[in-house]
Amino acid sequence: MKLAESLANRLKEVLIEGKWVTGTNFKEQIFDLDWKEAIQKVDSLNSIADLTFHVCYYIAGVAKVLEGGSLDIKDKYSFDYPPVRSNEDWKNLINKFCSDSEKFIYLVAKMTDKELFKNFVDEKYGDYHRNIDVIIEHTYYHLGQVLLIKKLIKNRQKNI
Repeated sequence: MKLAESLANRLKEVLIEGKWVTGTNFKEQIFDLDWKEAIQKVDSLNSIADLTFHVCYYIAGVAKVLEGGSLDIKDKYSFDYPPVRSNEDWKNLINKFCSDSEKFIYLVAKMTDKELFKNFVDEKYGDYHRNIDVIIEHTYYHLGQVLLIKKLIKNRQKNI
């Protein structure tokens, strides 16, 4: 198996299809929420909608680079998105997350090993492989947060 295929498979596992490492994936965890749960704040934690946009923001930004575009994403904007005020808004965010994830997985899968070890935009960012691996780790980190926030929301609902 090529390295790119292996990375693409890991992306599938955490983003849209897998269950191997955590027993779930990001899509599965956000898909069954209604919009009010998705925007619910628990103490000072980000909402699940916040985290969904945040992960999607980086996926879309790195995908743009894989397509030959510029790197335009900035950390300070990674939570800036239009408010989710309806189920339609939430479903649109989920659909964007899913379509951007599928596109990103496709772009990664077709990379060559040589491309994976080229500098990502600038030498200071490391190579493509490292940046793709960071997306995987970043997504697992936020998936863990989503799981905990969902539990806290469900516990609140039981106690009401």
